[in-house]
Amino acid sequence: MWNRTDAPYLLHGFEVSYFTAKVRCALRYKQLWFEECRADIPDIVRRTGLAFIPIVITPEDSTWQDSSAIFDLLEERHPDPPLFPHAPVQRIAAHLIELYTDEFATMPAMHTRWALSEASTRQRFGAMLGSSERGNKAADQMVKGRFSLGADDAAGPVLNAHIRDLLDALSTHLQRHSYMMGGRMSFADCALMGPLHAHFFTDLASREVLLETAAPVVGLIERCNAPTRATQSSWQEDGAISASLKALLTVMGRDAVPIILASIDAVQTWADEQPDEQVEVPRSVGWIHTELRDHPIRRVASSYVLFQTQRVLDAYRALGPEDTAAVDLAVAGTGFEEILALRPRHRFEKKDFQLVRVHEGA
Repeated sequence: MWNRTDAPYLLHGFEVSYFTAKVRCALRYKQLWFEECRADIPDIVRRTGLAFIPIVITPEDSTWQDSSAIFDLLEERHPDPPLFPHAPVQRIAAHLIELYTDEFATMPAMHTRWALSEASTRQRFGAMLGSSERGNKAADQMVKGRFSLGADDAAGPVLNAHIRDLLDALSTHLQRHSYMMGGRMSFADCALMGPLHAHFFTDLASREVLLETAAPVVGLIERCNAPTRATQSSWQEDGAISASLKALLTVMGRDAVPIILASIDAVQTWADEQPDEQVEVPRSVGWIHTELRDHPIRRVASSYVLFQTQRVLDAYRALGPEDTAAVDLAVAGTGFEEILALRPRHRFEKKDFQLVRVHEGA
């Protein structure tokens, strides 16, 4: 074991949980002693004030919430093996993949679960929660979540097309590279386990598609969920990203960036209209109308999208001129250059697990 602790970390989550899958493989990659339990929602609410999973409880009984923050804290405490690529181009590419998974890929993931595999998923929720009644109640909430993301039946054809293009680009990349940045996992691979493992691989309809048409992606899922020193070599040594990864970023950026930008615009418009004393930020700020491959999409604008985009921009703006130019060249034409060009008018931060607006000069 690479990293020893006096007591185990405790991961509260569920096997089918999108963001639990993201965190679980990071804990495994770090070779940490941890135990996973079915999420104790009352305890989570007591600790954080929110009924969101996963959380990680440290050996000292501190509570970590938010998968991206958990990555940061794991890297700070246990830097070896590293989760964040050292090369600027690779690190920013990994951030962009995480932005895609957190702020767009939930949409096709909810489509595969609740449009294509709803009956079997309801059965699984009932088994998971101990009764059909509780399972159906939880499932009903998830179905509402599906529609709030814009993943309604009418959007099904374009979501299926996106999934097909995503899996094709991933499969092409994985025929030559074990992971996104070469021969070693990074937080980009962990982020992809949200849609790929928790949803596509555990939902019946999409699992069949993976097994029959995207075997290299199944291989990635297997490697990320059982990472050992024997399965890790090094990130791409020149610090660049491969042509196949740029092609994958283009699939992601083409479809995700317009929706992310529309959400950010709505969130900033909301913030523009708030009085100075309004500090706490709601989870969403109303409905927006946008498009996916020329198909109209109606979805809720999540305020978290600005917070996650800031994460990318903070890393990007910390670079020197030479590294900035290298990143710009690497992402040119993917669509993500529009994200890197943003200059948000507002800034959100976390305070005691709550998203808050930070006033300029505060």
